[in-house]
Amino acid sequence: MDKIYDTLIIGTGPAGLCASIYGERAMLNVLALEENYVSGGQMATTYEVDNYPGMPGISGMDLGMAMREHAEKMGVQIHRGKVRSIERKGDLWSIHTKKESFLTRTITAAMGARHRLLGVPGEERLTGMGVSYCATCDGAFFRDRTVAVVGGGDVAAEDAIFLARACRKVYLIHRRDSLRAAAALQERVKALPNVEILWNTKVKEIRGEEKVSGAVLESSAGEELRELPLDGIFVAVGIVPNTELVKDLVELDEAGYIRAGEDGVTSEPSVFAAGDIRTKPLRQIVTAAADGANVITSLQEYLLKRQ
Repeated sequence: MDKIYDTLIIGTGPAGLCASIYGERAMLNVLALEENYVSGGQMATTYEVDNYPGMPGISGMDLGMAMREHAEKMGVQIHRGKVRSIERKGDLWSIHTKKESFLTRTITAAMGARHRLLGVPGEERLTGMGVSYCATCDGAFFRDRTVAVVGGGDVAAEDAIFLARACRKVYLIHRRDSLRAAAALQERVKALPNVEILWNTKVKEIRGEEKVSGAVLESSAGEELRELPLDGIFVAVGIVPNTELVKDLVELDEAGYIRAGEDGVTSEPSVFAAGDIRTKPLRQIVTAAADGANVITSLQEYLLKRQ
């Protein structure tokens, strides 16, 4: 007879790992699935985390692996595999990867989110050849070079600050006349002598043959298109929730996030959501971890009602 899990957690970012730890402590039969070799989700690409209690200055990669080691020490099973499909099987769920299938009473959706693309000519072709979505991953390749960061939120500001440490010149390209980043981050960006903010500007094309050579920019003031010579361009224009697997199972909001509150309860009673994948005003490591704890409480209540 196939093993039946109490919950199958898809994703091992802070939400998924925290859910797995709390699930194990609650003596639930838990399995966590992760498609990547490392855990941490978006956190794993963060150069430095300075706002997670008790871990000042730790890298996102190290924090993610510390969380995973904690979970595994608790006895959590973490299985590597990309979920291909989910289907009903009576009152259970059947989760299919390329090579295996798993049966579970509930699903904890903790797949997080991914980087949004600019969608301009040259972006896809030059990805990995000067176009990057992770400054902390690729910034070292551009030491003493000229680069641009596209975006106006916290991530864009953080990327500009990080790159300014090693790059000769950093342009921060933003389509509006003010940044959305936290005030403290804005102050740090504006104080850097090698960072220049290009306001009311959009990237229309990324140019280069075997690597990035520049970007074609358009000003909202109606000026002629101009080409800005660059060695690299870092895209930080937001995230897209990874809800493709569950879009037909639960209700989503207009932006594609799973409609769920702090308790992680969705429109489908046996599917729960935790972390950046759900509707929430603040997406941080600490809020994702809290989601993982909350969702197990809700999940336990659901399982008790089924008995």
